[in-house]
Amino acid sequence: MTTPTVTQHIDNVTLTTQANVYFDGKCVSHSFTLADGTKKSVGVVLASTLTFGTAAAETMECVGGACEYKLAGTDNWVFQKLGDSFSVPANSKFDIRVAQAYHYICHYA
Repeated sequence: MTTPTVTQHIDNVTLTTQANVYFDGKCVSHSFTLADGTKKSVGVVLASTLTFGTAAAETMECVGGACEYKLAGTDNWVFQKLGDSFSVPANSKFDIRVAQAYHYICHYA
């Protein structure tokens, strides 16, 4: 069995120290910018079922824990584990179901 490739650290970033807190603390993230100007965030979703809206297209990379997600317009929940990722179009929504803490990096398009 192969070990998934997972982002463990990111060098040369400018970090926003003020946390983004959503859903009464069930999701907490920090935004950061890479040297080339690319914006991302890293965070955790605690046990819950939530609906997120997107402004920009984004890719959610699982760096710890697991979740299930359902994209807008679909009926199926998809399981995501360590090393997996899923993409969400701009100006859309997705549901996420978390049983234990889900750690992620959000890559904005």
